[in-house]
Amino acid sequence: MPVPVPVRLPARAGPGRASRRGAGGGARAGDNGRVIDPRRLRILRAAADHRTVTAAAAALYLTPSAVSQQLAALEQETGHTLLTRSGRGVRLTPAGEILLEHANEVLAQLERAEAELAAYADGTAGEVAVAAFATGIAEVLAPAIGRLAHERPGIRLRVRDAEGDESLPLVLDGEADLALAVEYRGAPRDGDRRLVRVPLYAEPFDAVLHAGHPLAQSPEVALAALASSDWIGQSPGNPCHDMVLLACELAGFEPRLVHASDDFRAVVALAGAGAGVALVPRSALRGIELKDVVVRPVAGPAAFRRVFAAVRRGAEDHPLIRPVLDALARAAAGLSADGPTA
Repeated sequence: MPVPVPVRLPARAGPGRASRRGAGGGARAGDNGRVIDPRRLRILRAAADHRTVTAAAAALYLTPSAVSQQLAALEQETGHTLLTRSGRGVRLTPAGEILLEHANEVLAQLERAEAELAAYADGTAGEVAVAAFATGIAEVLAPAIGRLAHERPGIRLRVRDAEGDESLPLVLDGEADLALAVEYRGAPRDGDRRLVRVPLYAEPFDAVLHAGHPLAQSPEVALAALASSDWIGQSPGNPCHDMVLLACELAGFEPRLVHASDDFRAVVALAGAGAGVALVPRSALRGIELKDVVVRPVAGPAAFRRVFAAVRRGAEDHPLIRPVLDALARAAAGLSADGPTA
């Protein structure tokens, strides 16, 4: 966590950076403006991200009362109301939105300062916490760890299994340094000023059918032809669940999702038992026993899963993080585009 540095703001000023280990400090009036403890910037951003004081406090390892006190102090320092009640949560006022834009810039600059200081100290050893989904761990993260063990033995990776929609909040909250994530509805976009994204690979979803299915002998399967089938999908909230729904919607129907599992081995086993049909990312089928099932490419426009790495903006050139990003990119470039044999 970067060392807090006072930020001098003109007349109506803004906030400071919140340490995950605590928040404090105050402001003092200057001759040409106010000086604000930049730790409060992270508190403001956490409140905006999590939309409740309680959730923001949990993410920052603070008490809700401490968060409320810091936000109240920030409003007093800036002379503006920054948050307003919205149901059981909070939302930013227009003044809060303006301040959040500057907060993102200041926090990114502090990340850059930390990266440059670490580079100056020749950061050749240290730990990088990575949050990644299971298939991404197997496909690119594990090979990247193998590369780093030979090329940068001083860098240790601590891996946390997190679904694609869980890993990005972990990075933003400081629980992880790097995320291996997939596109999903509501994901921060490419231009998000809090994160830097590095595209790694994209892969299609293949249709998984029981070997006795009427379309099992077809070289490829049109999704519309499966409209009347029972479906095996993932749990709501899983990015693959959204991708399956979108693909079927584009094919003109809503799938009848009878079974749900986030374990692709279980999905394949259910398909092999004749419980339904499924769409599964191609790489997720590698290494799975395809008993009593066939795997077929989807005819026409198909669903794709786009995988990327993400770090907090400003940290992308940190001497511990840059080698990890490079190793992930090389591991992704070595992936085979071929799916499993049917």
